Amino acid sequence: MKNLLRKKVQNPTSEKNGAGPVILKIYNFLFDSYGPQGWWPLTELHGSIGTNPTKTGSVQGYHPGDYTYPQSDSQKFEIVCGALLTQNTSWLQVERALINLKLMDSLSPEKILTLEHENLKKAIKPSGYYNQKALRLKILAEWFLRLEGRNPERNELLSLKGVGPETADSILLYAFKQPSFVVDAYTRRIVSNLGLADEKAKYSEIKALFEENLPEDLVIYQEYHALLVEHAKRYYQKKIFYSRCPLLNIT
Repeated sequence: MKNLLRKKVQNPTSEKNGAGPVILKIYNFLFDSYGPQGWWPLTELHGSIGTNPTKTGSVQGYHPGDYTYPQSDSQKFEIVCGALLTQNTSWLQVERALINLKLMDSLSPEKILTLEHENLKKAIKPSGYYNQKALRLKILAEWFLRLEGRNPERNELLSLKGVGPETADSILLYAFKQPSFVVDAYTRRIVSNLGLADEKAKYSEIKALFEENLPEDLVIYQEYHALLVEHAKRYYQKKIFYSRCPLLNIT
């Protein structure tokens, strides 16, 4: 898979403002450094293939090199829930919340909708902001059932309460396998430090920086976002470490 990725990423669709070669160099450097990340983690895969020796933090549920996931509607819905619950918290906390729901046999849209509100709040409490998130999970559950198997539109997701651009793009990219680049706080820190975007750049501007300089390829979009997160955990947790980022030597 590594050679395939490298081959694909060498032919960008465009190179706006000369950023194309740099965006590709960054991707290749990160992939060489950390390898496939196997996002999005799934509770079903705990204790099986979720091992990644270059990954920091939680290593459970990942599937490096296997891009067939999600393979079922239940896995799609778990990713949708995870994308919402991970707002303003760490993945380890989200994992605890998802496992709680699973132990209650409530990790499905139907069960979320019938679950007593207090019980839902208790289950997802580890993820924080559980009052808001419980209400929004029920909204997502209703929405998911209305899909009836079709892929959603980005604007449709953005119309849902509690779903912003990052959450919408995460759902599209990882749950529904639609190439929509995810921009998170880590990505913003990296591109700003490298001088590729202003610190106050809009989400849409950073998203365009990647989408206009990469092939519209699902695997590359998934890996690139995950690799940026892994890299940022090593060099961008504290601003005093930003100058140590090895990407400064290739941009």
